[in-house]
Amino acid sequence: MKYRGIIIEESLNDNRILNNMTILKLHITGNEQKSDRWHLYEVEIDESYIENVSKEIYDGWYAHFWHGTDIIAIFANKIIRFNYLDKTTWNEVMEYGRKLNIPEEQLDFPIFGL
Repeated sequence: MKYRGIIIEESLNDNRILNNMTILKLHITGNEQKSDRWHLYEVEIDESYIENVSKEIYDGWYAHFWHGTDIIAIFANKIIRFNYLDKTTWNEVMEYGRKLNIPEEQLDFPIFGL
């Protein structure tokens, strides 16, 4: 099954992992300082490859992928599944993100195409 996702290049130990994804869009944040800019890729990825992404994410970062309302959040060596529309399923991913000191406003897991 194919999943769409958002992955930030700066969150990756090795950005060559992007070569194994279909890149749909690229957005570079408008920060004035080049070192503060993020490269956000909207990608398509085969579900069987998602586990490999967790091996390349830096601690304290995440990527997320979706198929319909099924969300897969990928942290460094941790994968959490939840349903986008059922907020009661978000507890584990939110607690884990907070434990990593990810700002609350970044734990929104946007999806497109609903």
